[in-house]
Parts: sequence; structure tokens; C-alpha cells
Amino acid sequence: MELSGLFKDARTFGDFEDRAVSPELLRILYDSLKWGPTSANSCPARFVFVTSPLAKARLLPCVNAGNIEKVKSAPVTAIIAGDTRFYEFMPQLYPARDFKALFQNNEASAKDLIARNVPMQGAYMIIAARALGLDCGPMSGFESEKINAEFFPDGRWKVNFICNLGYGAKAGQHSRNPRLTFDEACVID
Repeated sequence: MELSGLFKDARTFGDFEDRAVSPELLRILYDSLKWGPTSANSCPARFVFVTSPLAKARLLPCVNAGNIEKVKSAPVTAIIAGDTRFYEFMPQLYPARDFKALFQNNEASAKDLIARNVPMQGAYMIIAARALGLDCGPMSGFESEKINAEFFPDGRWKVNFICNLGYGAKAGQHSRNPRLTFDEACVID
């Protein structure tokens, strides 16, 4: 797929075809996105792929009213979360240095790493999903406390954002909104 298919021509979808996304494709999606770089190879993001009617019923009370139909329409809603104890995997992910002790004993540094890297891994998921032919509808219109209580009651994982995945319904799609130009958003120093 060329770059325009990942960005310029890709759209955010709020309505999806009634077409399942296979568990195998979700595995391929994760096995692709996991290779995106993170600080110290920490890989702090965790992904819950909400697909079953029971799990959707648990998620719906957590999303804002304007997003309920979007979540209902999507065959998959990914909950992108941060693992507050990601450092427990550091000996496996970065064996050459003792990053576990560094982050385990420094809560502020661990929180900072999660804040920077979890959204980045979520963005890798969106790009990988588009490359695999899926459409996406990322959103932040939800109550994080409710999602955390419902899906992560032990408190270890904490939601960052959610993203609907599937095959977007093209009919009724509104015109694309503009973006800032290079000169409005960038400086070469």
C-alpha cells in the first residue's frame, strides 16, 4: 500500500459494515504493530479487542452518548491501555540493561514513559490496521474510570483511548475536514 492509503486517502469511520474481523487478522495486526519503536523497547501498551456481544454490552455504558452507535456498529473496539507495571517485562525486552529497577523505583519516570509510548503504540495499531485493509475510528469520548473498573479491576492496566476497527461504511461519509499546512504546523530550525 502506498503512503496515501495510510494517511491522505484514509478516513476516520463512525459507521461500519456488518462484516466480522477474524481473530487471525487481529493477531496479524498485533504482530505487526509490536515492531514499532518505543522508549527502551518498553512496549507498555496493552490491547483488549472487544468483539463479543457480552463484552460490547460491558463497554457501551462506558462511552459517551454520541459514541454509542459508533461502538455498536464496529465489529471490534480496541481498548488501548497502558500497563502500569510494564517494567516487569524489561528483562525480557531489554536484557542488556536493568531498566526494570530504574522504572520500578521511579513512579514519575514510569508514568512519563507510559504517557508518551502508549498513544504511540496505538498510532502504530491504526497504521497497521489501515495497511491490513481495516478502517479505524479512534475516539476519546468515554469515561476512563468506568472502562478501568469494568475491564481492568485490578488497576494494573489503564485505558488511554479506544478505537473502532472494521470495514467502514462508505455511504453517507461526510467531506473530509481540512488539515493545517506545513507552514502553519511546522518550523525548520
